[in-house]
Amino acid sequence: MIKTSAITKTVTTSQGELSILKPISFEVKAGESIAIVGASGSGKSTLLSLLAGLDEVTSGEIYLDGQGLQNMDEEQRAQLRGEKVGFIFQSFMLVQSLTALENIILPAEIAGLDDAKQRGQDILDKVGLGHRGDHYPNQLSGGEQQRVAIARAFITKPKILFADEPTGNLDAANSAKIEQLLFDLNRDSHTTLVLVTHDGELAKHCERQLLMNAGELSEITLANDALNSDRSDVAEMARAAQSQVG
Repeated sequence: MIKTSAITKTVTTSQGELSILKPISFEVKAGESIAIVGASGSGKSTLLSLLAGLDEVTSGEIYLDGQGLQNMDEEQRAQLRGEKVGFIFQSFMLVQSLTALENIILPAEIAGLDDAKQRGQDILDKVGLGHRGDHYPNQLSGGEQQRVAIARAFITKPKILFADEPTGNLDAANSAKIEQLLFDLNRDSHTTLVLVTHDGELAKHCERQLLMNAGELSEITLANDALNSDRSDVAEMARAAQSQVG
C-alpha cells in the first residue's frame, strides 16, 4: 500500500544545506497499522508530510497504492489524496464557521458523493456525537472536536489514514477514548494506518513501531512483556530499540 525507496529531504538554510531525512526505505502493507515515534525535531512529521504528498522529496521514490508521488504535480497529488487518503491532526483543523456535521461531510461533498449527508450522520452517531451535529467547534470540548476530526477522516472510506499526534492536545481520559475510537474505526474500515506520536500507549496498539532518530528510521522490536506493560512510553521504546542496534 505504501512503499518508499531511499527518500531524502534536504532544505537550504543560512548555514547551508540541512539534511532532515537521510535515505529511508520501508513498506507498509494494506490494512497494516504502524506508529512512527521519536523525539521532537527527529523528522517524524516531515516524513508524514512526504508520504501524504503534502511536500516533495529531495530524492527517492514514494508509492501510494501503486502510484508514484514523485511523478505527479501538486494537482495530481491533491486528487490522489482526495480519492485515497484521510488525515487526523493534533490541532483538529476544523472549519470554525461550519457545524460538526458540516465539517464531517465536507470531504464527501468535495468527492462528489451523493449520500454525503447520510454518511456524515451515520459516522457522527458512531463517534457518539449524533446529538451534537448542529454545534460549532467552539461549542465542543477538545475530545469532542477530535472525534469530529476522526469522523471527517473516515467518511470517504480512505484506503490510507495519516494521523499526526492525534492525542497530543488531549488529557489522559480523552486520549484513551480517542485511541479506542481510532482503532475501532480503523479495524472496521480495513484502512492502512500510519500515525506519528509521542504517546507510547497509543503506539503500542499499532502492529509495528518505527523509531525516527536524527532523520534515520529503524524498526522497533520489543519483547511482548514490554509491549503489554501498563505504560510503555516512547523513551523506553527508543532505548530498547537503540540497545538492539548498539
